[in-house]
Amino acid sequence: MDGLRLTRLRIAAIIAFTVLAGCAAPSRVDGDPTKERWYPEAVQQLAAINRQAEALFEKGESDKAAALIQQGQSLQSRLLAAPRPTLEAAEAASDLDDLYGRMLLSNRHYGWARLFFQKNVARWKHWNPQTAETKKRLDQANAEIAECDRHIGE
Repeated sequence: MDGLRLTRLRIAAIIAFTVLAGCAAPSRVDGDPTKERWYPEAVQQLAAINRQAEALFEKGESDKAAALIQQGQSLQSRLLAAPRPTLEAAEAASDLDDLYGRMLLSNRHYGWARLFFQKNVARWKHWNPQTAETKKRLDQANAEIAECDRHIGE
């Protein structure tokens, strides 16, 4: 009876181990989340959200655009959690911050808008390697901060 009980215990332990191993988080490819299948898909999703929110904002539908921006923020956080996000992910994150900043600026929330533009300054000031596009984005963010600063005293 003890032998049978021990065998059953071993089988139960093997089953439990197999189930628990199957529940483990998926391993990263070489420890780099940007190499995983979900990463470029999430970048594309965020870029699509940006395009939709931008179109809504331009049509004056700020509430709908804000809802999309809020949806995009969780994707943005996930993408930027990578130790070295891709340029495409940084651009999509930057576009989301820029749109949100412009929405805040249009609503005269100058301090909050400045915060989002400052995120882009930090992002593009330290991006390596610098390109014409990253320089353009840095210049744009600096110009938007200057616009906020012109209005903050109002």
